[in-house]
Amino acid sequence: MTDGPAVDTRPTKIMYVAEATAHGGREGYVTSQDGQLDLRVAMPPQLGGDGNGTNPEQLFAAGYSACFHNALILVGNREGYDLTGSTVAAKVGIGPNLQRGYGLAVALSVSLPVVDADLATRLVDAAHEICPYSNATRGNIDVTILLG
Repeated sequence: MTDGPAVDTRPTKIMYVAEATAHGGREGYVTSQDGQLDLRVAMPPQLGGDGNGTNPEQLFAAGYSACFHNALILVGNREGYDLTGSTVAAKVGIGPNLQRGYGLAVALSVSLPVVDADLATRLVDAAHEICPYSNATRGNIDVTILLG
């Protein structure tokens, strides 16, 4: 799939707002306003930390994989397919960029064992168009989608 002209994917109505607060950056903890999240955050060993906690990249991977999988199920249901048994795994990489900051890259691995390869590709492409995380990242970070 190639990116065409910019499409406005901003919401026309906000239906839900998630609230979370970081305390201490990458060496602290994060909480959500509703109390569902209360997690220790730590730098992974690969970035010089002790790894004794989650990190923003893991949280982003969890959010993106859940959101993309939901978009995939929605697209499948709209077209009459039951995608029970499907999964989406996300890998989020972080590294230095050319602007002396850091950037992210994402790889989504999609497993659709109940449909053939052509249909799987079509459903994944459609999910990529409606997923809020895909819309937020499009044109900003590299997102690779692998069908397996």
